[in-house]
Amino acid sequence: MPANSPLSGLERLAILAIILTWGLNNAAAKVATEHLPPMMVGGLRFGLALIFLVPFIRPPFPEPKKLLWIILLSGPIHFGLVYVAFGMGQSLSPLVVASQLWIPFTAVAAWRMLGETMRLPAVIGLVIAFVGVTWMSLDPHGAGDLPAVTLVVLACACWAVATVLVRMNPGVKPLKVQGLTAIVAAPTLIAMSFAFESRVVERVMSAPPLAWACVAFAGIVSTIGASALLFWLVQRREAGRVTPYFLLTPLVSCTIGILFMGDRLTPQLLIGGAATMAGVALVALTEKRAARAEAMTAETV
Repeated sequence: MPANSPLSGLERLAILAIILTWGLNNAAAKVATEHLPPMMVGGLRFGLALIFLVPFIRPPFPEPKKLLWIILLSGPIHFGLVYVAFGMGQSLSPLVVASQLWIPFTAVAAWRMLGETMRLPAVIGLVIAFVGVTWMSLDPHGAGDLPAVTLVVLACACWAVATVLVRMNPGVKPLKVQGLTAIVAAPTLIAMSFAFESRVVERVMSAPPLAWACVAFAGIVSTIGASALLFWLVQRREAGRVTPYFLLTPLVSCTIGILFMGDRLTPQLLIGGAATMAGVALVALTEKRAARAEAMTAETV
């Protein structure tokens, strides 16, 4: 398929399905962590996903040291921080907006670890995104979520480094990495839940069916379904061609938060969130144009 041909109807449906799935999954994470210990939610999510990922865990495996860092950063560390943040936060919207910082963080990590050029528009977008998160977090009605937002930012940094490490190992199959991550993350997060969280057994036993449905949604629909669609898309198209569409994910999550979960939309939160998304979009679009220009240059050489 020509790289610059229009997206097909099936590809557009896949993009829409991913956006809706990820948007709903953010809300599901918030609901689940209100009833279950946050790290337990992460452990159960990976345990459920592992059932479907076992067939993909077969040798050969890449360099053990790099693989271990990918697994730790993208699994128990990233999701541990994310689920603890969702459990701490009062509102969904600021956390979801802040989670998009993984895009500019990835650009910075690629610049430092791969020697890629950090273009001026991307730098400007990075600054705008961080100013937006800071402004949003200092809102008087959202200041209580500042510790949770900080954890989300740290999680984004970990995810960005893991993403660049995967790019440094192009032979790694995504579903194999997800399976290996689940093997490590599930027992690690469950053990950490028993070690550091209170009333674990009591909360697990008393959790309502809705909380378990949210865990199942995260483990099956989001981890397996959306990831499979994403891998199908990037096998057909350049990643930079489709990933900017996923910036619509926070719109889905924030709409759910405002309509159904009691999120309060203040002018400062709105301005900060809009600035963050604008900055992230600038980084994403700059990277997309750069990748396209490099591809065209390679074709003419």
